[in-house]
Amino acid sequence: MAISASGSLSVSLVICLILGTFLHKAEGQNLVTGNVSVVEGETATISCRVKNNDDSVIQLLNPNRQTIFFRDVRPLKDSRFQLVNFSDNELRVSLSNVTLVDEGRYVCQLYTDPPQEAYADITVLVPPSNPIMETREEVVSEGNETEITCTAMGSKPASSITWMKGDAVLQGEEAVEETYDRMFTVTSRLRLTVSKEDDGVPVICIIDHPAVKDVQAQKYLEVQYKPEVKIVVEFPDGLTREGENLELTCKAKGKPQPHQINWFKVDDDVPSHAVITGSDLLIENLNKSYNGTYRCVASNLVGEAYDDYILYVYEVLTTSPSPTPPTIEPDAAQDSRAEGGPRNIDHAVVGGVVAVVVFAALCLLIVLGRYFARHKGTYFTHEAKGAEDAADADTAIINAEGGHGHVDDKKEYYI
Repeated sequence: MAISASGSLSVSLVICLILGTFLHKAEGQNLVTGNVSVVEGETATISCRVKNNDDSVIQLLNPNRQTIFFRDVRPLKDSRFQLVNFSDNELRVSLSNVTLVDEGRYVCQLYTDPPQEAYADITVLVPPSNPIMETREEVVSEGNETEITCTAMGSKPASSITWMKGDAVLQGEEAVEETYDRMFTVTSRLRLTVSKEDDGVPVICIIDHPAVKDVQAQKYLEVQYKPEVKIVVEFPDGLTREGENLELTCKAKGKPQPHQINWFKVDDDVPSHAVITGSDLLIENLNKSYNGTYRCVASNLVGEAYDDYILYVYEVLTTSPSPTPPTIEPDAAQDSRAEGGPRNIDHAVVGGVVAVVVFAALCLLIVLGRYFARHKGTYFTHEAKGAEDAADADTAIINAEGGHGHVDDKKEYYI
């Protein structure tokens, strides 16, 4: 049968139209999916999505290319796979209790010509077991180095480990080992030199893994250090003066607690009468000969330390204050009066002295009076020589030396 040229052209046009329509439909359908990460033992969900589907069949295949779901039918006899959603535009399937065996590439397939495929990789995450911390020594002396290790076992992928000491972030040395079952063991070693300030400070090992959060372990550092010594003045509160007492206490703290505390005087001996009782030093009746530096030394297994106290005794200045009468409490005064105390005795003594003085003065006046009475008004002139033996004054004048016969010529009286 012959076909004209015009007929041949028409057939070609029809075929092109049919092919164009088919290709347009095939290109308009877009199949997509996404990768899934799931922790071992949990549930993974795979979603096969189609844009502009023209009723083409969607199916899901496992990494071995076995059909898990064809539309909404499950040919594979594994009850862990469950249909979550089926429509013209989506096939969503869940896989529960995921294990490492389930890890691999899953295929979403759309029955077009040619068929379309999209791939979903399931990654199974295995968290590490609880980290294990170990120390080279349990107790460290200040200034020494110690080593702490932290191990995270059986994880997938490999964990990373960071360290913290208090609030400071530290970096250790990591070693990663892969086991036969595609698991990883990570060990980190931290070396640090400790000081007394590190005693009781926590060292924390922090595990970083996509399957878990806030997994950590910690140990508290135990650091031994030599004593810290401080001398405290218990008495006096102010200056140390002559005649007073001095009491000092030596306070010492260390790890372990200081087992021995000794007192010394630098470049000299401690005064012989000083009393040392454990950590206390007592010196009574201070004087300038005790001046000097007194040292308290404390020691433990780590070492020893000391603190010094410089003693300077101040001289007491003496003054002559105006006398003040003694103060007697009312009760005491009453008792003194009742019992004939010192106050009554003082008044009696004073009264006696005054009486004696008055009596002596009266006696003196009497003696003087009598004396002047006996010798009253009599004296001898030059003319009366030789009249001492006359019976009276007139006769003495008459008989006086010079031979005057008239009494009235040389007669005088003195009163």
